[in-house]
Amino acid sequence: MRVVIAEDSALLRAGVVRLLTDEGIEVVAQLGDAENIVGTIRQGMPDVVILDLRMPPTFVDEGFRAALDIQKNFPDVGVLLLSQYVEHSYAEELVRCAPGGVGYLLKQRVGDFEEFLAAVRRVHRGETVLDSEIYRKFVGSPRERRAADLLTPRELQVMELMATGLTNGGIVKRLGVSERAVEKHVTSILAKLRIPNSGEDHRRVLAVLDYLRGVKQRRGPGD
Repeated sequence: MRVVIAEDSALLRAGVVRLLTDEGIEVVAQLGDAENIVGTIRQGMPDVVILDLRMPPTFVDEGFRAALDIQKNFPDVGVLLLSQYVEHSYAEELVRCAPGGVGYLLKQRVGDFEEFLAAVRRVHRGETVLDSEIYRKFVGSPRERRAADLLTPRELQVMELMATGLTNGGIVKRLGVSERAVEKHVTSILAKLRIPNSGEDHRRVLAVLDYLRGVKQRRGPGD
């Protein structure tokens, strides 16, 4: 795997480089801002770009805008965005526009290197990775309480893992159940919450998050 890192904190950047290198992952470029990231990608063609959401010069959304540019111009390059805070609108747009692997994690996850490395590898495989705190923001909301009334405890577990981007195979590993059991739970969740099942991981993640936000779901014929 070839990775580009864009992070303005030199200490964090050096730490991530060291951790990835120790795992045999090649870091082809390190940047302190997002200004030259498109040119850097053209020169090195990485598999994954890891970048901070807020970087110089304004520290507002430079990394986020760069991530969208990467998705538009380099659809085969995975994007893993790191942020100090959960910012739902950024995470939603990042996933909604994603042509391939994409992730949004809190920076504190870097401290748990196994979790962070797993996220990098999932993005490399073309999967969606969302920080669990994005899901937890909705706990206690009217929609979440309704979901708790409709779903079994196991289905609630599966829904949280769906919302954080795990595929059925990932849920199987996390819960230690059979793939058939997970498929039945997912089908039941989508039916009970009236979420269209497109069969695409990104859309499935967005559908669950949209449901919890209270966004009206698109109905199928006869609904």
